[in-house]
Amino acid sequence: MPPADHPDYRFTLANERTLLAWLRTGLALVAGGVAVAEFAPDLGVAWGSAAVAVALVLTGLGAAVGGYVRWRRNEQAIVTDRPLPSSRVLPALVAAVAAVLVVVAVLVGVEVLRG
Repeated sequence: MPPADHPDYRFTLANERTLLAWLRTGLALVAGGVAVAEFAPDLGVAWGSAAVAVALVLTGLGAAVGGYVRWRRNEQAIVTDRPLPSSRVLPALVAAVAAVLVVVAVLVGVEVLRG
């Protein structure tokens, strides 16, 4: 049994699982960027595929780094028995993915109209 002043291990393990989810999301975004670069070489315009691929890879990097920063801050709060800090990571990730989706939609529209 852990000492009375030690936080419940379940909180630490849940925090770790959340970090792993952020890392999986980052890897999925990077894989999506690689797939776009490889399988959609001319997405609407000559630079479209490269722009989307780079945006996805950078968003994946942001998700991984942001997840790690969030994990560290949450872990510190758990250990010191403070409320969990708010995070800007999730809104930033949602905004980045939404921006990429809008660009992809426009580029696909251009591709279809050129058809």
